[in-house]
Amino acid sequence: MKKKRYAVVVTTYGEVEKVTVRNLWPSSRKILKVVTRQIVKIPTAMIYFIADFRSTRHYINWKLNRYCSSLLAINRAQTKIVAAAISESGSPLLAKASITVVDAYYFVPPYLDVMLPQLRHDYDGIVVVPMIPVESAFSCGVACQMVIDLYGDTSFSKVKVMSKLWQKDRLHRIYIEYLFSQLSAPVRLCKGGKIGLVLVIHGTLVKNRAGNPPKLFTGLEETIAFFEVMKRKIMADPENIFHDVRQGCMNHSTGGEWTSDTIEKALLEFKREGYDGVVMFPYGFFADNSETEYDACKELEQAGFPVFQYVRCINDSPAFGRWLADEVLDELQALFNLQSAFESVACKP
Repeated sequence: MKKKRYAVVVTTYGEVEKVTVRNLWPSSRKILKVVTRQIVKIPTAMIYFIADFRSTRHYINWKLNRYCSSLLAINRAQTKIVAAAISESGSPLLAKASITVVDAYYFVPPYLDVMLPQLRHDYDGIVVVPMIPVESAFSCGVACQMVIDLYGDTSFSKVKVMSKLWQKDRLHRIYIEYLFSQLSAPVRLCKGGKIGLVLVIHGTLVKNRAGNPPKLFTGLEETIAFFEVMKRKIMADPENIFHDVRQGCMNHSTGGEWTSDTIEKALLEFKREGYDGVVMFPYGFFADNSETEYDACKELEQAGFPVFQYVRCINDSPAFGRWLADEVLDELQALFNLQSAFESVACKP
């Protein structure tokens, strides 16, 4: 039996690595076309104006603060870890299929929507791995739409887009062990004081401009449920040092009403309640990016707590990479089984 060929695409938004206005322009335009237009109607001519304004603003801000995004470097490292873990897994599927793991991005090259047609031609099946734990139209939904645009009704037998990763117990355990292992000495030595934890996640739309629930899938219920389960497990852990855990959403400013439990609100409440220190952990992102390591971290630094710590995203943690590889293998096995079933039916007279 001829081995099947499968491609695994580890994908995320993507941010420019070399900060120039020329590099930022196409990225900003794609974001507006793909994501922002789902929330607000933007005339085509305005897309270029808004995108160019945003690009210039980011360029000045990041250059002045000497910031360069680490998102692509992290995603490439995650891709290598997943590929190595799959190769070393000893999975029975490896005897029946060859598996190639690559990285791609929504808004910077190599573009996912350009790569998918190429992979469709060269491989028997594809598993797309959006590197965001909570799915919505703004995150994993971007990959889903690209797949639907390419495959149409045949997508279920050719490609799988992974989702609902936030529900996995093993991920929760990896997160908690990682978080406590990263706590600094000043934070640990502050046991006599009150230490708060802000779990950072991308916020989502609650009501549109008319005051109604949005028609698109926002992932609001999933965002709330993910926070509740993580807070419960962190507070119940024997190593817990936190007096309370608060959600810290990072919102946009357009489209209507966004999630109210923001980073700013959490920090202000901790300050008002006399907390001695705060730890921030972006659990809603699998990789650090400008929103986490720059925007969120800056809010924490400026909050004025005597003790504070920013714990980086799970990034290229080996435990996380091995877990993700196992999840990918499960998806590949399911795809292999489905295709085999279709082929056996097709062979019957």
